[in-house]
Amino acid sequence: MVTEMNKTYNPAEIEDRLYQKWMDKKYFHAEVDRSKKPFAIVMPPPNITGQLHMGHALDNTLQDILIRFKRMQGYNALWQPGTDHASIATEVKVIDKLKEEGIEKEDLGREGFLKRTWEWREEYGGRIVSQLKKLGSSADWDRERFTLDEGCSKAVEQVFINLYEKGYIYRGSRIINWCPVCQTSI
Repeated sequence: MVTEMNKTYNPAEIEDRLYQKWMDKKYFHAEVDRSKKPFAIVMPPPNITGQLHMGHALDNTLQDILIRFKRMQGYNALWQPGTDHASIATEVKVIDKLKEEGIEKEDLGREGFLKRTWEWREEYGGRIVSQLKKLGSSADWDRERFTLDEGCSKAVEQVFINLYEKGYIYRGSRIINWCPVCQTSI
């Protein structure tokens, strides 16, 4: 039986179905395999301030090429995905959204503001991951992390403590960047 090929390529007919098949079969998942040389890329996490842009697309495409190449070479390759809270930038976005609703950050209190920030993360963090998947990114999505996840936060805290104890981080009179809107240093 001969099937006629369409004159134009329609990605909607193929790409979503094919990507889902790859995900279902866990083609991008990496487990420890001591018989193979390891290779890992930690995805520089995009900020959850909105959507991906062309720079993100280029950066992730280059990483994807590299990780797929290493897989073909026989490496036990892990592309660790994640998103970043980008605290100050996200705070500005959440505050702008609150202002549109006629709410001041101070009216919510710390817990209320954190709740709204986590809601923002759910909406925009999820959108960014969906966009990366739409690009065909071959990251190990079972390992997705967010910089405010408990394990990540504790790891960052421990690194800062260790760096401080070694004398690499110290307090001193230095020029800093000051945000007059957030009233904090950047």
